[in-house]
Amino acid sequence: MKIYDAENQILGRLATAIAKQLIAGEKIFVVNSEKSVLSGNPISKTKFYMERIHRGDPIHGPFFPKHPDGIFRRTVRGMLPWDKSKGRDAFKNLKVFISVPEELKGKTFEKIELADSAKLKTKYITLGEISIAIGGRKRW
Repeated sequence: MKIYDAENQILGRLATAIAKQLIAGEKIFVVNSEKSVLSGNPISKTKFYMERIHRGDPIHGPFFPKHPDGIFRRTVRGMLPWDKSKGRDAFKNLKVFISVPEELKGKTFEKIELADSAKLKTKYITLGEISIAIGGRKRW
């Protein structure tokens, strides 16, 4: 079991590393998902996620999550072979949390060096800010 802290980590890079480990059979927990970062123009990123929310039919779908933990899970799901049982079984081993839950307090969290946003020189937006912009209620 590995526990990753998504604070100041680039979403896509973190999600690819997690997807590879899930396929290998690891059980993974991700905390502070609302503090993960998407690089690029904040307005265009918000527009991209708004288009995903409004795509399809409100009754029949496709449905897209509005909260940071759901968006993070959906990002990782897109990197797994979802149409095969291997990908669906791997996805069941992923747990994503907003902030740090009580049962994980006091444990050591890992970070992925390649996903660190400290070297980021472009504009960025956090997943929590996107969530609020697309209509999610603040739960953190």
